Amino acid sequence: MASKTAASPPAAKPPLAADRIRKTAREMFYRDGIRAVGVDAIVNEAGVTKPSLYRSFSSKDELAAAYLRDYDAEFWARFDAARDAHPGDPRAQILAYLSGLGERAVQSGYRGCGLTNAAVEYPEPDHPARIVAVAHKEALRRRLAAMAAEMGAADPDALGDGLLLLLEGAFVSSQLFGEAGPAGRVAQMADKLIEAHLAH
Repeated sequence: MASKTAASPPAAKPPLAADRIRKTAREMFYRDGIRAVGVDAIVNEAGVTKPSLYRSFSSKDELAAAYLRDYDAEFWARFDAARDAHPGDPRAQILAYLSGLGERAVQSGYRGCGLTNAAVEYPEPDHPARIVAVAHKEALRRRLAAMAAEMGAADPDALGDGLLLLLEGAFVSSQLFGEAGPAGRVAQMADKLIEAHLAH
């Protein structure tokens, strides 16, 4: 009786050109800034042709907006993971997120929030990258105010804005001070701020 040999698993399909472009642009835009990275550099790094980029993205601006939409999704995945780890406890939720941020923010290569960086790079209100960035920050501001209200803050908008300022400060200061910077203490500072707002 002839022995049966196990069929070899099918070879993984190579990523589509659009996926390679998106991944490469994400890495380069985050590390170097959107304006500093040209289309030629992206296609060379991704190993694709320029026409393949323009088949998937109508312009570099649209590719930048796609990168920021991906970044937005990554941000909310982290934020929601912290929420899901502490159901019904908004104070623990935000502190869990900020603890993770504090750890990331003092690591080598951390470049803050890609959405904040894009808003700084593109002051033009109608630029596709800025539109994505501003929409994200507005949603975050609403979310933080809602969490502050759930905590029982007398002025939830003020507490939400204070937390937002701490987040943005961590994003930016991490790029100035690196591993020994104040961003590593963002959760500790937030806890003190929350306590001050909840004290009666």
